[in-house]
Amino acid sequence: MPANEKLKEKISHLPHKPGIYKFFDDNGIIYVGKAVDIRKRVSSYFNRSAQHNKKTLKLVSQIKEIEFTIVDTEADAFLLENNLIKQYQPKYNILLKDGKTYPYICIINERFPRVISTRNKINDGSRYFGPYPSGTTMHVVLDLIRTLYPLRTCTYNLSPANIEAGKFKVCLEYHIGNCKGPCEGLVDETEYNQHISQIRNILSGNLTIAKNYFKEQMAAAAAEFQFELAHQYKQKLDMLEDFQAKSTVVSNTLSNIDVFTITSNEQCAFLNYLKVMNGSIILTQSLEVEKKLDEDDADILASVIVQLRQEFESTSREVITNIEVTLPLDNIAVTYPQIGDKRKLLNLSLKNAMYLRKEREGRQEKNRDLNEKRELRVLETLKKDLRLTELPRHIECFDNSNFQGDNPVASMVCFKNGKPSKKDYRHFNIKTVVGPHDFESMYEIVTRRYKRLLEENQPLPQLIVIDGGKGQLSFAVQALKDLDLWGKMAIVGIAKRLEEIFYPGDKLPLYIDKKSESLKLIQRIRNEAHRFAITFHRSKRDAGTLKTELTDIKGIGPVIAERLLAKYRSVKKLRDLTIDELTEEVGKAKATILYDFLHSEQL
Repeated sequence: MPANEKLKEKISHLPHKPGIYKFFDDNGIIYVGKAVDIRKRVSSYFNRSAQHNKKTLKLVSQIKEIEFTIVDTEADAFLLENNLIKQYQPKYNILLKDGKTYPYICIINERFPRVISTRNKINDGSRYFGPYPSGTTMHVVLDLIRTLYPLRTCTYNLSPANIEAGKFKVCLEYHIGNCKGPCEGLVDETEYNQHISQIRNILSGNLTIAKNYFKEQMAAAAAEFQFELAHQYKQKLDMLEDFQAKSTVVSNTLSNIDVFTITSNEQCAFLNYLKVMNGSIILTQSLEVEKKLDEDDADILASVIVQLRQEFESTSREVITNIEVTLPLDNIAVTYPQIGDKRKLLNLSLKNAMYLRKEREGRQEKNRDLNEKRELRVLETLKKDLRLTELPRHIECFDNSNFQGDNPVASMVCFKNGKPSKKDYRHFNIKTVVGPHDFESMYEIVTRRYKRLLEENQPLPQLIVIDGGKGQLSFAVQALKDLDLWGKMAIVGIAKRLEEIFYPGDKLPLYIDKKSESLKLIQRIRNEAHRFAITFHRSKRDAGTLKTELTDIKGIGPVIAERLLAKYRSVKKLRDLTIDELTEEVGKAKATILYDFLHSEQL
């Protein structure tokens, strides 16, 4: 049974249940999807091919196996799909992760806790805050904490017994005022833990308790005429208010909200995520997502919301977005505000997404302009080096390939504006020449190529490059003369050994500087023509060998040989088939003959 028939048979037995499905090629998982009804969703890939875009058709053409997992609800399917995408990173799914880990601020579970940065979150009883979208963002917060509160940085075991025994001595951090010296029992544990409690509130986005504490301490110091100390508390209060002022953009009545916005073009989607706590934006992340299967904005946004909420460990029960999106998740409210503070917040997020899009598209446009300028410069140099009358925007290059006169073929590659135009590449089977006669073969293919262009009224190139020396060049020139095209296109030959450029009728070759961009372009075109010809010749040679080998087997006729040839292309691939797979292809009797032959002969 052919592979596509096997898939259709398997699809017909898929369940009408919610779950996820996985598509495999020969190398592993290439796509993971979710579905309310697995059979209907998977069937749609194969039954609605006329409605699919090129990317989806390419995906379907690569599917060799299908697996599925049934779950209880659509929400379960949604989450399972997300987890599998992160685990396997299939090439046809949109991906956000690039392997990097985000930083946390950690309050270590110990006596006189330290506050440190880490990228490794472990279950040790410590309290982790974050993750932060960048190390810079995290260090701004950490530096604020360390400036406001004198915390220890040493790794000593500050047990009561160790402190009482006098095992430790204060270090430089104590003498410069960054630590209160808990290692010698110079600070009360209750006071230290009060600071830690305030730090927890600050890291959770609640600055009110810390601000009130510094206000009270400032007032108390002033009342006792300790104005220098009062000024220190005032400075710390100003730091907190300045930190909050830089983040506050909406009403303080808004708390624990996730904001997601999206805008897109044909190739990519651009998204922004804002996390709001106590009226302050405590996290912001903008990102670009490449479209893999022409996904619509709602599908991309739903996937990104789940991934980023997991990545940044969000517990928000309200999600604000700029488009309608379905999140089959429990206890999550999705809103689309039109007025008020939430709308202002949404506009701010969308402004960030639009800025990212504008910046990326501007960069791409700039790169295109730079590439076009470079290509124009190279073509101008080529025009000058080859003494051409026209800028060679359209170049075609010909090459022959044969092996001891067997299976003579040729190729033509086309470059437009200095770049390959692969849709214009052509292969040629040599029809009028018998044996390894490269000169006559060159005459044939040049004649066929430009006779065809003339008949179809297609534009002619400004430059023809012949991969070969004077002989191939002279026969190509004769073909142009016979077509009455001589003088209408420039033509040169390039000899491989010394990279000599030959002109028609000129005995002496032209040598272009080896470092010249124009020579490198000609070499690139010549090498591409050679690669294209060799690939075509090898496939013909392998196909001919396979056909001969199969038809030499008694009981295997030309029809079966042609069918196996078209499908498997090589003896090696046939040898890898099991007897059951061969039986599905040719029947039990012929499969036994074929299997015995393939595994008994040294082919």
